[in-house]
Amino acid sequence: MALPKLSPAQRAEALQKAAAVRKERGDLMAALKAGTLPLTDLLAREDNVVGKVRVRRVLESLPGIGSVRAGQLLSDLGISESRRVQGLGANQRARLLALFPSKG
Repeated sequence: MALPKLSPAQRAEALQKAAAVRKERGDLMAALKAGTLPLTDLLAREDNVVGKVRVRRVLESLPGIGSVRAGQLLSDLGISESRRVQGLGANQRARLLALFPSKG
């Protein structure tokens, strides 16, 4: 499928939107890492900013979880390495939240 032809103004607008989404995603992952954003709140969001993040990246953003542990958790939970948050099933989401209950 060929990409649509964009005018320079449309291209600049698209680049600006993409940069804003990347920044928001990065801020969310940083808040998750700092412990100021609970995993339940992150998974409760149903927008494209959170939905398009890979579950592995979310796990790696949790305090105390690195690359190896994130891979083990995905394997234990039966979640594919390439699964995105929006693609999580109800059972997968429930098992993930059971592992990381919110404090409060």
